[in-house]
Amino acid sequence: MGSSASNKVTIGLCLAIALLEGLDLQSAGVAGPRMAKEFALSVAQMGWAFSAGAIGLLPGAACGGRLADRFGRKRVLMVSVALFGVFSLATTLVWNFESLLIARLMTGLGLGAAMPNLIALCSEAAGPQQRSTAVGAMYCGMPFGAAIAALIGMLGASPTSWRDVFYVGGLGPIVMLPLLGAFLRESQQFVAARASRVSSAARDEVPGIGEALWRAGRARTTISLWISYLGTLIVLYFLMNWLPSMVLARGLTRVQSNIVLMMFNIGGGIGAVTIATVMDRFGRRRTVIGMYVGIAVALAALASAGGATAMACGGLLCGLFLVGGQSVLYALAGHAYPTEVRGTGVGAAVAVGRLGSILGPLVAGQLFAIGQSPSMLVASSIPLVVIAAIAALTVVGGFARRESMEKQSPEIQGV
Repeated sequence: MGSSASNKVTIGLCLAIALLEGLDLQSAGVAGPRMAKEFALSVAQMGWAFSAGAIGLLPGAACGGRLADRFGRKRVLMVSVALFGVFSLATTLVWNFESLLIARLMTGLGLGAAMPNLIALCSEAAGPQQRSTAVGAMYCGMPFGAAIAALIGMLGASPTSWRDVFYVGGLGPIVMLPLLGAFLRESQQFVAARASRVSSAARDEVPGIGEALWRAGRARTTISLWISYLGTLIVLYFLMNWLPSMVLARGLTRVQSNIVLMMFNIGGGIGAVTIATVMDRFGRRRTVIGMYVGIAVALAALASAGGATAMACGGLLCGLFLVGGQSVLYALAGHAYPTEVRGTGVGAAVAVGRLGSILGPLVAGQLFAIGQSPSMLVASSIPLVVIAAIAALTVVGGFARRESMEKQSPEIQGV
């Protein structure tokens, strides 16, 4: 198989895993009401069940990225896929609240560890001019997977049908494992970097976490990347979790709520590919500015929307720019670190972003509880978006300075 064909296969396989990851991330929300009825779970217990998976994502991302730099992207990805597949299936066998928490926590660990490896594999499979497009093509699987989960939930009719989404979310990864083993090619950049360390008597030692994140001029990039991830994902996960409730609070029906959520996910899938492709074609700075302006406009449109059509359009725009913007941030992380520490750097950024996925729904829930309106809450997210935009532009500015130095001194190591 030629190099170009092998790279396309890598991106295609990563897209399939991202789709399964998106399905699994959405599965708890889809299954929640019927699961709560079967096990007589309170609202507080359901909140913990939702949070358990998100809590597992954070250490999973940090460890998965770090292990990828030591043992290779392919190996760690396969272990991650096996982990979230097995424990998604285990969710169908839970018998009480405690067993449900354990199953979702372990599923979250596998899901979290997979994403840094997907980003690294796609970044390293594509050339420097197509990296953003490759990461965006992979990441579009996440919202489409979430939409499939919602569809499975809508089709289920019996009280026990909540298990269906976990059967699909568990069997899919297990079926993918032999395909990954047979057709997924280990990153050639990783193989070359490891060979270089061995030949230079480094005994295959991976640079430490501190060296990976803070030295060689990467401290400003790391901090700025973390701020942009945290700010953007707080807003994204607030909407992912509370958008249906916001629609219902405005007097619309549950069917209309599902349509708005579907439009949000469809917009996310389109945006993930489109905005990343735009960045490869028109440059990082203009794309990042346009992306965050789009996020602010979309939030303003959603905050002012009244009827079902306006809400659906606002949801589509928010998905387009927020989920699409997340694919751009993942692509920036892939650019930000050299091959030998890319997994560590990307994993740390994804882990910080996962913290936003916990904070966003939690803070929004507290504000709703004290009487804040959905419109006010959406509008108040815009300053956070501005801070995230400034941080992302700082990352882009660091790329420009580094590329200028590399042109002057070829000895400086690029990414």
